[in-house]
Amino acid sequence: MRTTRRPAPASAKIWVIAAKADAAQVFLAYKGQPQVERRYSELKGHRAVAPVFLHGNKRIAALLHVLMLALPVYSLIEHQVRRALEREGSPDGRMTGLYPDKRRERPITRMIFYHLGELVLATTPGNCTPQILHITRGVQLHLLDLLEINLA
Repeated sequence: MRTTRRPAPASAKIWVIAAKADAAQVFLAYKGQPQVERRYSELKGHRAVAPVFLHGNKRIAALLHVLMLALPVYSLIEHQVRRALEREGSPDGRMTGLYPDKRRERPITRMIFYHLGELVLATTPGNCTPQILHITRGVQLHLLDLLEINLA
C-alpha cells in the first residue's frame, strides 16, 4: 500500500516566523489563509437555532468557547468523508447526490448536515429508544457509510 505525505493544513502554515522564512514561504502561508477563514465564516453564518439573548460577558464567552470547540468537529466530519471517498477510489474526493442536479462535488459539512438532518428516527409508543431509522435517499446511506456509522 502506497502512502503519500499530506501537506500541513493551512492553519499550521499561517504562523510563520519571519526571521526564518523567505518571501516565498510567507506568500504561500498567506495564500492558504482563506481555508482557515472559511471555517470561521461557519460561525458567522446562518444557524438553524432560535435567537439567544445573552446577558453578561461570561455567558457570551462561554457560548463562543462552545462554538470554537465545535469548529474542529465540523472540520473533522468533512475531512472524514473526503478521505473515505478517496479510499473508495474517487481520486478528486467528489461525489454525486449532494445537489439536486446530481453534479459531482467535493462534500462540504453544510451539505452533509443538510442530508443527514433529514433522517427520521421512528419510535414505538411508550418507548423512547429509536427503533427504526428512515433513510429516504441513497446519499444519506452513502454518507453514513463514509462516516463509518454503524446502523446495527
